[in-house]
Formats: sequence, C-alpha cells, structure tokens
Amino acid sequence: MKDADTMTALVIPDPLNLIGNEWVPAVSGKTMDVVSPIDGQPFAQIADSDAADIDAAVAAARAAYDGGEWSTLTAAERGRLMIRLSELILEHVEDLAQLETRDNGKPINQARADMKVTARYFEYYGGAADKVHGEVIPFLNGYNVEVHREPLGVTGHIIPWNYPAQMFGRSVAPALAMGNATVMKPAEDACLTALRIAQLALEVGFPPGVINIVTGRGNVAGQALADHKGIDFISFTGSPEVGVIIQTAAAKNFIGCTLELGGKSPQIVFDDADLEAALPVLVNAVIQNGGQTCSAGTRVLVQRGIYDDVVAALSERFKGIAASGSGEDAVLGPLISAKQKKRVETYIAEADAPLMARGTVRQDAPEGGYYVAPAVFGPCDPQARIAQEEVFGPVLCIIPFEDEAEAVKIANDTEYGLVAAIWTRDGGRQQRVSKAMHCGQVFINGYGAGGGVELPFGGIRKSGHGREKGFAALHEFSHIKTIINNHG
Repeated sequence: MKDADTMTALVIPDPLNLIGNEWVPAVSGKTMDVVSPIDGQPFAQIADSDAADIDAAVAAARAAYDGGEWSTLTAAERGRLMIRLSELILEHVEDLAQLETRDNGKPINQARADMKVTARYFEYYGGAADKVHGEVIPFLNGYNVEVHREPLGVTGHIIPWNYPAQMFGRSVAPALAMGNATVMKPAEDACLTALRIAQLALEVGFPPGVINIVTGRGNVAGQALADHKGIDFISFTGSPEVGVIIQTAAAKNFIGCTLELGGKSPQIVFDDADLEAALPVLVNAVIQNGGQTCSAGTRVLVQRGIYDDVVAALSERFKGIAASGSGEDAVLGPLISAKQKKRVETYIAEADAPLMARGTVRQDAPEGGYYVAPAVFGPCDPQARIAQEEVFGPVLCIIPFEDEAEAVKIANDTEYGLVAAIWTRDGGRQQRVSKAMHCGQVFINGYGAGGGVELPFGGIRKSGHGREKGFAALHEFSHIKTIINNHG
C-alpha cells in the first residue's frame, strides 16, 4: 500500500448522485472537492447537492416502494440480492480499502477490515430477510389475531465520515432486509466508498429506486433529507448537536428516528485484571481509526493498587506510537480534516490534567496531512473537561478509583452512555458491575467485537436512542400491524 502521492490505481466514482438507478449530476451542477487527510490535497469531487436532488431521490424511493419491482419481491429474493452484494464487496476488498484509506486516512489494514465487516452486514441481513416472523395472539372465541412486521416505507440515512463503508452496511442493510426503499446522504468529508458500493449494487441488480445516494453538505442536503415529508423514518449517526436537529425534524413530520451520537466510554481495570491481556486492548480502543470512533474507550479507570503500574505501562506504549501515512505498517493515521486536527490539538493544549505521555508524528508522514501525536493524561479529575467531553481523537484519560462502588459512580457520571468495559477475573464482580453500567453495551475482559454485526448497539442519554446491528435493527426499520379477524 502506498501513500497519497504515489497511489494511482483507484476506482474513483464520478461526482454524481445515484437516483433511481441512474447516475446524475446535482440539479444545480455544483460539485465540491474531496480532500485526502493523508496529505491535505484534493483528489476527487462529489456532487454538491441540495433540496432538489433530495426531492428526486425520495420520489424514486417512493416509486420503488409503492408498486415498483422492489415491492413485488419476496423476502427471500431481497435476501439473495443482499448476499450477492456481500460477495461482490469481498471480491473488491482491496480497491475499496485503498479508496477508503485515501478518502478517510485510516491505515490500510483497518480499511481492509472495514470492508470485510461491510460485506458481513449485507450477508447477515440478507440471511435474516426471510426470518422476521409474526405471531398469533390467543384471543376471544371466534377471533383470529395475527401480528405482522412490515416495512416502514422510505427510510432516510445520514451517515458519518469515520466509517463510510461500514455505516452504509450498518444503516442501509437492515432497512433493505425489511423491504424499505432508501435514501442515503453520506458525509461530505468521506463518502467515496459508499458511492463505489452503490456501483456494485447496480451490478448485482437491485431494482430502480431501492438504493439512492445524494452527496452534499450536511446543512443543505442533509437538512433537506431530515426535513422531507416524503420519508417515513430517519437514521442518523453523528454529533449530539446535529442529533437534536434530526430529532426535531422527525418530530415535526411524526416519524421515528434512531440516533447514535457518540460517547465517553469507560474501561474499568480492577486490581485482579489480567494486565497482559488488557493493556494492548486499552491502547487500541482509543487509537483505532485515530480515536475517531463513537465507542472509543477514552476513559480508563484504574484501581489505586495497580494505578502506578498501569500508568507506566500505558505511557510507555503511547510513547511508541507514531502517527503516519496509511501504509502497511501504520497503526495511527491522520485525522479527517484540518478542522478536526485543530479541535483535538486544542483539547490537548488546554487539558485540565497532567500530561503523562505523548507519541510522535513520523518524519516521513506526508506533508500537509492532518496528523496528531497521541496523548495520555492522568490522574484526571472525573469532572475535568477532558474526562467529560468527547474529543474524537487519540487522547486517553486515566482516572484512579478506590473500590467497586466508586468505579461504578465514576463510569456512569457523564452525559453519555454508549459502551463500557470491565477488566476483572472475579465472576461475581463481572455480573454486578456490568448490570450497574448505564449504557447500551458492556464488554467483560475485552473491548470491541470485530464490527459486532450481530450484537445490538446503541446508547442512552446523550449517546442517543434506538438500536442498530443484530435483529434489533430489523425491528427499528419495521412497524407492527395487528390484524383482528372476527370469523364467528
């Protein structure tokens, strides 16, 4: 894998939207540059769309759902299309990964893993499409009562830049499995793999209007999709501030929404933890994807008896991490944009806690890239700004605690509630603390699950609501219809 200045063999989509299985320019004719975080240079363009393009995409999706070919397919037929798309993604893992790396900046090995997870989403939900069953409810004599799960109709999907391909699969695949038609607005900062996967979907043979993709700015095209009266549901992953806007728009149109809005996830390390197993996971949980992951384990809570040892070990590991270009040996790539780099560097410069260690930026990192050396702070006051706010960069806070009760209190004492981890060999403690966590997902003696496609995922409080992944996502993208038959 080569860095941005020498990569040449990429399949870069044209600056077009996919609407009704046709690749079309924005109605306005406007385009915008795509800048690679690796070197800060533009290397492609996308359509700079607005409400007119969203209107066309929603109309195409509506036609597909209301009487189009898509509406005539059985669940098994929908599933076969999705599984074929999964297979095609696997055939194109390398060119998709190279495109993701150029567009997003993540190390190539992480990008390859992302493509395999994306394929797994379509495989999993393709296999699940004909396995969402209804039920019969015992009722009065002379009645037959059936409960059916049905698609919502046209679903809108606004996805972020940190995992463009994965988020395509995570958000759109369960909606398709349930029989919805979709309109997606990917993030303008990184969306080329979403467009490339859409090209593969056309090769597979998805009917017109089933998958529509409109690129553009969040406050223009994204807002138009969220506000559109022609959609029946909206799925959004992004910041809490934008989540408020999305939820408000959904409420005005009397539709539902799922919101995944980030976190400040704790990893609790008790004094009986297997540190040899824990330490590499603690590090990877905050530097993966440059720390630009909603579920990043950015707070490490350490019991005081082992605090000094853990701090020393984590500091030593962080000192050895160098941000670099996204080649085969990279573990920490650039951040997504100059704006994000400045934001993270400001958090580091203004941190209200002692700096324990910093990594470096490699000398051969391409000039102009958005590189930030990773940082470890500690001991952090649990109420410190850097311990409470989502930095979205390779920044770790270490917080000491005395006992189980204090660990639980500190872990739960933020506005977020997405993921947590518990490191202990004590089986009783594992159960007590996992049940006490105020969040949507808890790992015991581990963190992350290789995409976790099968595992319901989502948060509470400022982390959002609703669930993605697993069968729970199929329920989000469907509604219940109860049929009561008085047959006498």
